[in-house]
Amino acid sequence: MTRIFRRTFALRVAAGVAALATVLAHAPAQAQDAYPSRPILFMVPQATGGSQDTLSREIARRLAEALKQSVVVENRAGANGIVGTEMVAKAPPDGYTLLVGGTGTMAINQSLYTKLPYDPAKAFVPVAMFGYSTSVLVVHTSVTARTIGELIEQAKAKPGAFKYASAGVGSSPHLTAEVFREMAGVDILHVPYKGSTPGVVATAAGETDFMFTGITSALAQIRAGRLRPLSISGPRRSPALPDVPTASESGLPGFEADFWVGLFAPAGTPAPVIEKLNAEVNKIISSPQLLEKFASSGIEATPTTPAGFGEIWTKDIERWRRTVQRAGVKPE
Repeated sequence: MTRIFRRTFALRVAAGVAALATVLAHAPAQAQDAYPSRPILFMVPQATGGSQDTLSREIARRLAEALKQSVVVENRAGANGIVGTEMVAKAPPDGYTLLVGGTGTMAINQSLYTKLPYDPAKAFVPVAMFGYSTSVLVVHTSVTARTIGELIEQAKAKPGAFKYASAGVGSSPHLTAEVFREMAGVDILHVPYKGSTPGVVATAAGETDFMFTGITSALAQIRAGRLRPLSISGPRRSPALPDVPTASESGLPGFEADFWVGLFAPAGTPAPVIEKLNAEVNKIISSPQLLEKFASSGIEATPTTPAGFGEIWTKDIERWRRTVQRAGVKPE
């Protein structure tokens, strides 16, 4: 091999190595830029028909349009949201299996259950917050109370006679009612159901007397005249039910209970994927059309960064830990 040939060969090898290094260096970025290249799954660990499910489907539809890729919503209820949440906790951290988590599954369950099959704070990372949803206190039409104050008076006159529905032991509706029970000083009977929708249907049928539930879950029954709203559990009235006063306005000052819902990914999901999802979701929930739709359903859209959502999540874990301890709630 001549000196000139050897030099040419060496230069070509060096150039090839440099080219390969360049390709490898850009490969991850190209792969992330291509996200998503296949359908995305939104896991909703609650039954269909509830406020969280309705909200998830609306955002999934719009996200699919924005990403030019299918976003499939799957409901997997059970064990107070643990079944569906566990499935996502064990999914590959690639951005294709995401959890629609709410205050109950992601902030309350940690205090309610001494042993979960996953550690939410370690198994998940926050992606994007959808918004806050407040509760409405609804009663069956046979209940004569017209305000939360009147309901308290009637419950005190008949200890243990009033039954309230919930979405299950330790669910957001259950803990809201427990805060109500503690603040109002009433003796009421808890009747848990497997989800908000079954609880609302049961109350509308007269199986229970009242329920605290998301506004979206109860609107159809309210409009049909089968349930009567007494108060809003948030700090201000809801555009969805503008004539319904807050609890503070109607007999229980200081009583508030609002809940959030948002998107979570398995821990280890690439940061560029999370940032892309966060940006798209924030665009969606900030659009005038969706803002109006959210407001009519009692939801306050809340665009945040992943870090900002994480701070809210962390604070609520502690907030609801105190509530669970004070109420002495234990899972069945």
